[in-house]
Amino acid sequence: MEGMTCGHCARAVTTALEAVDGVHAASIELVPGGVCAVTVTSDRPVPFDSVRAAVEDAGYSLAPS
Repeated sequence: MEGMTCGHCARAVTTALEAVDGVHAASIELVPGGVCAVTVTSDRPVPFDSVRAAVEDAGYSLAPS
């Protein structure tokens, strides 16, 4: 994920991801100004498009892998 610079950014994305149907928890390894790692925990498969939409709705973008 790109564009995050602080804990507030990480909390905003975590909250958005945890609102996705099926997601139990989300955590972010914050790298201010760099590419951050995101871990999503769910009880079933969560469509990638749902994760992408939640991140983008929070104002950030997923980095190309």
